[in-house]
Amino acid sequence: MLTRNCLSLLLWVLFDGGLLTPLHPQLQKTLEAQPRENVITMPGRRSSAQRVKRGWVWNQFFVLEEYMGSEPQYVGKLHSDLDKGAGTVKYTLSGDGAGTVFTIDETTGDIHAIRSLDREEKPFYTLRAQAVDIDTRKPLEPESEFIIKVQDINDNEPKFLDGPYVASVPEMSPVGDIHRKEYDSVNKTFAKALVYMYCVSLFFFSLQGVIRTALPNMDREVKEQYQVLIQAKDMGGQLGGLAGTTTVNITLTDVNDNPPRFPKSIFHLKVPESSLVGSAIGRIRAVDPDFGKNAEIEYNIVPGDGGNLFDITTDENTQEGIIKLKKPLDFETKKAYTFKVEASNVHLDHRFHSVGPFKDTATVKINVLDVDEPPVFSKPMYTMEVYEDTPVGTIIGAVTAQDLDVGSSSVRYFIDQKSDADSYFTIDGSEGTIATNELLDRESTAQYNFSIIASKVSNPLLTSKVIVIINVLDVNEFPPEISVPYETSVCENAKPGQVIQTVSAADKDLSPAGQRFSFRLSPEASTKPNFTVQDYRNNTAGIETRRSGYSRRQQDLYFLPVVIEDSSYPVQSSTNTMTIHVCRCDSDGTILSCNVEAIFLPVGLSTGALIAILLCIVILLVIVVLYVALRRQKKKDTLMTSKEDIRDNVIHYDDEGGGEEDTQAFDIGALRNPKVIEDNKIRRDIKPDTLCLPRQRPPVEDNTDIRDFINQRLQENDADPTAPPYDSLATYAYEGNGSVAESLSSIDSLTTEADQDYDYLSDWGPRFKVLAEMFGEEENYNTDKVT
Repeated sequence: MLTRNCLSLLLWVLFDGGLLTPLHPQLQKTLEAQPRENVITMPGRRSSAQRVKRGWVWNQFFVLEEYMGSEPQYVGKLHSDLDKGAGTVKYTLSGDGAGTVFTIDETTGDIHAIRSLDREEKPFYTLRAQAVDIDTRKPLEPESEFIIKVQDINDNEPKFLDGPYVASVPEMSPVGDIHRKEYDSVNKTFAKALVYMYCVSLFFFSLQGVIRTALPNMDREVKEQYQVLIQAKDMGGQLGGLAGTTTVNITLTDVNDNPPRFPKSIFHLKVPESSLVGSAIGRIRAVDPDFGKNAEIEYNIVPGDGGNLFDITTDENTQEGIIKLKKPLDFETKKAYTFKVEASNVHLDHRFHSVGPFKDTATVKINVLDVDEPPVFSKPMYTMEVYEDTPVGTIIGAVTAQDLDVGSSSVRYFIDQKSDADSYFTIDGSEGTIATNELLDRESTAQYNFSIIASKVSNPLLTSKVIVIINVLDVNEFPPEISVPYETSVCENAKPGQVIQTVSAADKDLSPAGQRFSFRLSPEASTKPNFTVQDYRNNTAGIETRRSGYSRRQQDLYFLPVVIEDSSYPVQSSTNTMTIHVCRCDSDGTILSCNVEAIFLPVGLSTGALIAILLCIVILLVIVVLYVALRRQKKKDTLMTSKEDIRDNVIHYDDEGGGEEDTQAFDIGALRNPKVIEDNKIRRDIKPDTLCLPRQRPPVEDNTDIRDFINQRLQENDADPTAPPYDSLATYAYEGNGSVAESLSSIDSLTTEADQDYDYLSDWGPRFKVLAEMFGEEENYNTDKVT
């Protein structure tokens, strides 16, 4: 039966594709050179040429490949019409293969192939021939080219180009489906090949190399791959019978012809009630015998009992259905759930719709396992309120948590210290009541956020946490104040009723909805006719002028006390003082200057002009000072032109007193400046042994003549019984207060004469030269004495 089918198929192929007939050798066209008037007959060929200038011609030559004879293979003959047979013409050959492959008889012009040729290696040769005079060696004809072609013989078997071949055919294909071609054979002899095949039960080939199915509904699940041997046989040429073979590996590709099937109808799963939402709680799998994308399965939960608590997705790697939890489970509420899952193919093939529905259904039963759970708070979050400055220990609210397990346990509460590190609140561990632990200040912290932890007494490790938010309510404790700015200005040319500033209020307290602020002048300022406050009743007020014109010369600053009061309870108010500067403005009200110094500046002068005026004044002052200094210097030079003008304050002692240390001989305090006589001070030049009250002296006028002064003091000492009988005479001169160098006397010095440094006298110029030398000599004398 199989043999009969193969023969029938082969006949069908032959009639369908047609038999191949061998190729006849192609007639070769002769290539003619440019002939001249004589006609030359070449071996085996005859052609006529027109009369041209060239004196000799030849035909195109052919030679067989793979010549196996013992003698060189004759190719052809070259002959020139100038060759009379007298042996005077010599033929030469050059070019491709000359001397190695082809030789020429120099006398007769016969060409021979001296070795076997292979057309597959080189199909033709290009050579050049020339006829020369044998005596003169001069060319009789120009050099010309000719071609020797190698004729092919059937010496190669057919070969497949890219074998072995790989093909594919979808399973369940009908008979005669063409699935792939391009299995052509190659015959280097240019003769067509008749393709034979080893017939198999499933495939056959046409002469064009087209693969066709022989049996219908081949199933990939039965066998996936097939191997076919193809032979190409050469039917033409001299040798014939040469054949080439190749192998074709045919794979049946999968189609979606099988629906998914669950291996069992019911799946049982056990899930702890503590499973997290979104976690995978189980897997189920449907089996599809197809492969690749044809085996991709989509799972869906059929709406029904418990289906809304679960979800199912497909694992792309294993094609399993992953059941996930959509909502939390509670053993105490419900202990079991049942629902159905449907598995269907993602990619459907319309050709197999008639097979049946490509889906399957299974039942899933989930049993919830009881787990010892932590306490559960009654609310997810607690919000409480408390007034600021509430006494410590005041209860402001409570939280509640319960153990919902079958064997319920009592609950303990405590505050998470990480969230309330400053311990502003406390909680009762048993009742869950929350109380204040510190005084609260809304202006410091308006809201507190901390966590409360509840744990089971039977298992303290099971804990739950809840967030508690406490809002601190405001108490009206701060008075409102004026918002910035606290300073403003008014133009000198302001009109009555002009608004110079709009003010608003700010309150440190949390202003309730509908908070109102009122503005008014303080009672002591309401009687003054300078400014007033106009309350706009929208929490703002305007500062208005009450008279026309203000003068900076009279008053450049005004202080306006404004009283602001809020509407909260208890009512709070404050007095805010605004500073108003009087400024010079232009006619449009633009401020030009508010400085006090600007009052005295000329109106209309620019800054540059004012600076120039000031510089001129400074220069004039410098000139005047220099002039006065020069005049005074000149006057001094006139008074001190001679040495006699330098007066020495010399004190002569006519008695032999106690020596240099005797300073009690007389009172030199009377010789001081008359302006300090009335100071009634004790002598500063010596340390008195006993404290004696000074004698009362009549006041002396500043303009008293010095002589009268001395006589008066002399009379006082003569009449004084306590004064010693000094016989000394003090002679001195008083220069007064007009001297630049002040007094030259040492009487007013607070130190001894030895402590004085008179080097500065040398710096006073030539008029003090004598005095500097005198005191300098005395200083040197004292130094030598000490030495």
